[in-house]
Amino acid sequence: MQVEENRNCNCAMEVNNMDCEPVNTVDCDLRREMMCEIQGLEFAINELALYLDTHPEDERALCLHRKYAKRAKDMKDKYQRVYGPLTINYPCNKWRWLEEPWPWERGNF
Repeated sequence: MQVEENRNCNCAMEVNNMDCEPVNTVDCDLRREMMCEIQGLEFAINELALYLDTHPEDERALCLHRKYAKRAKDMKDKYQRVYGPLTINYPCNKWRWLEEPWPWERGNF
């Protein structure tokens, strides 16, 4: 998965006047793919943590938990460098979401 340092995704759906079908722009698929991977890693981390509550000696599960936690941190850092903050806890030194149009300004309702 290659990510360019371009945070202008332009994920607003454009409508083709000829056939009224939505057309994705730029790198929306990559953005969705990254978000899905982050969500999957977060799910696995939580499930492993629950398992480790009752099986604290399971070295394989502990190793997987550490591996997924590191991968999730790396993916979140990469995502935030490109697309802006995921949560208020990681504002990336700037309130970048103020630079983007609000959803109602894009017509994505």
